[in-house]
Amino acid sequence: MADKRRVKRSIKQLQRVKTWQLLVLLILMSFVSATFLRLDNIGMDQRRAAVLTADKSGSEEAIQSRLYDLQRYAATHMNADTGPFYLESEYKREAQRRVDAAKSYTNPNGNIYAKAEAVCRPQFTVWSEAYVQCFADQLAKYPPSSNPSENVTLPDVNLYRYSYDSPLWTPGFSGWSVIGCITLIIMIVARLVSIGVLRLLLKRHYRGI
Repeated sequence: MADKRRVKRSIKQLQRVKTWQLLVLLILMSFVSATFLRLDNIGMDQRRAAVLTADKSGSEEAIQSRLYDLQRYAATHMNADTGPFYLESEYKREAQRRVDAAKSYTNPNGNIYAKAEAVCRPQFTVWSEAYVQCFADQLAKYPPSSNPSENVTLPDVNLYRYSYDSPLWTPGFSGWSVIGCITLIIMIVARLVSIGVLRLLLKRHYRGI
């Protein structure tokens, strides 16, 4: 009989906090968590845009500063993966520098880089993917020069590719709100399981009488 009263008392204690109340708290906490995660993502977008703006300005110091700021932000915030992005303007500047340097040399076939530019520039945006392919195709029409300094190698695109990943969890507003959601889910599941087990024990007690 004492066991029966103990089981009933345990059920009553669990029922003091209603499941629907926990569900309402979970919905509110989920909204708060989603808001903070969204703010983290917006912060990353703003810093990535600052990197691309610095890239267009051509300032090496500004580019490195913005890249460092973006990397640090992504490493300390959730939902701040940058995805791959390219310093397109920096690539174009370096490619143009190499071509301009090569133009100063003579070639048995004439200035092949100027010829390639004359063909490709009217057709494509300068140093776009299509322009680079056109430029390479035009240069391939001429035999390589005996002077190695005249053979231009365009920069590797992957050297201008960046991507920063954010951690799975960070101890900020987003992180703690996610922990709050997980805690509420565990409480709801544990509560339902506990009530179910206690009621099953109570039924078995009645059968044993």
